[in-house]
Amino acid sequence: MNDLELLQLLAANAKYNTEDLAVILQTDLQDVEQRIAALEQKKIICGYHTIINWDKTSEEQVTSIIYCDAIPERDHGYDNIAKKIYNYPEVESMYLTSGKSDFIIMIHGQTMKEVASFVATKLACIEGITSTSTLFVLQTYKTSGVIMKDEETVSERLVVTP
Repeated sequence: MNDLELLQLLAANAKYNTEDLAVILQTDLQDVEQRIAALEQKKIICGYHTIINWDKTSEEQVTSIIYCDAIPERDHGYDNIAKKIYNYPEVESMYLTSGKSDFIIMIHGQTMKEVASFVATKLACIEGITSTSTLFVLQTYKTSGVIMKDEETVSERLVVTP
């Protein structure tokens, strides 16, 4: 068994138990358990997550994407600023990017006001942050490779030409 096969299986379906993985990979249970433990220890496997379609629940939730610019620090670049940002529990994902913005930050909140408050009182106040631009997600069609809409509910629109 090689680690890549194991990682690909877990990435596709984190619900696989170790017995199923041993059968699929044609190896023994102990080997699978040891490989998973080693991959977790090396932080190659960083967590196991469930993809939830919040639109189908009664829980109100707002997803936002924040473009953020910062001034890199001598000898540290963007790392210290990034650490100040990603340590906030509101931050779900954060990326250093090339292009128009330095960082892309994804956060969830219960309301737009909650997200706006986070940006105004926490994010924008961090030393080195020069600008932010917040976008609110209106509809999620696909996330982490999973289509979130029922196929029959996706309306087909006619092409409008001028």
